[in-house]
Amino acid sequence: MALRADDLIDRRRLRRKLTFWRVAAILIAALGLATLATWLYGNDFGGAAADHIAKVKIEGTITEDEELLARLERIRTSPRVKGVILSIDSPGGTTVGGESIYEAVRKLAADKPVVAEVGTLAASAGYMIASATDHIVARKTSIVGSIGVLIQYPDVSGLMDKLGIKLEEVKSSPLKAAPSPFKPTNDDERAMVRKLILDSYDWFVGIVAERRGMSHEQALALADGSIFTGRQALANHLIDAVGGETEAVSWLATKGVDNKLSVVEWKSTQRSGFLLPRAMADIGKALGLSDAGSGILKELGADRLFLDGLVSVWHP
Repeated sequence: MALRADDLIDRRRLRRKLTFWRVAAILIAALGLATLATWLYGNDFGGAAADHIAKVKIEGTITEDEELLARLERIRTSPRVKGVILSIDSPGGTTVGGESIYEAVRKLAADKPVVAEVGTLAASAGYMIASATDHIVARKTSIVGSIGVLIQYPDVSGLMDKLGIKLEEVKSSPLKAAPSPFKPTNDDERAMVRKLILDSYDWFVGIVAERRGMSHEQALALADGSIFTGRQALANHLIDAVGGETEAVSWLATKGVDNKLSVVEWKSTQRSGFLLPRAMADIGKALGLSDAGSGILKELGADRLFLDGLVSVWHP
């Protein structure tokens, strides 16, 4: 009987130990899932817990960005987001990239008040995106403008001649695959490209006139590629106020948004699993370069070298 009693006591102790470790394992797994969700979704996950003002940073060269478009859509449909601040610091980028973000911001602004806060620079496609908001604030020394479109392509035909390289081609029509970096452009090719440029330029000027409450002629006078300081941009009605986040939040308050709400940055959900970008980021940190998810190439401006098609960018 004594042995049976000891066996029962041991079994009870074993059960208690197993129960403890099972509960501990469940808690550790739950904590791991919460950490993973936070890592994957950033503030998107935790930001839904309370009403807040969403802040989205648009930095560097603008291209087609599916993740950013999806993020703006999640902000639009989130019941916890009461207002939106777009923090813009960009020299511009591709016209298609600017157009897609412009349309997404206009869709967002139909449901929630949206204000643009310009940092150092909102030029070309960067200003295009800013104009999609209902209010623009910029610092006195911010750079704003550079309204226009361009195509640039190299001409390496002189180098090919020196190296003794010739290009042979057979094409269906004279303007196929023109302009080409392997030969100088002719008048017909330049005329074709100019038609492309002027059509996109006319569209860009049109949205500036519409969004800034100008006549087409007034917008056209500012759309000669000029850049302006924040103070000059205010005088030319390209922005609405001088300031930063405080002024942006104050404007949101005029639209019924509680100015005591926290400003929560909705960050990119993209995470790189490759070793090379991480190594480049580490090198960038060691060199004192910022780590805004862009790496050394973006710091040096080399990412702009790979833009294709029509671009709206200041100093490509």
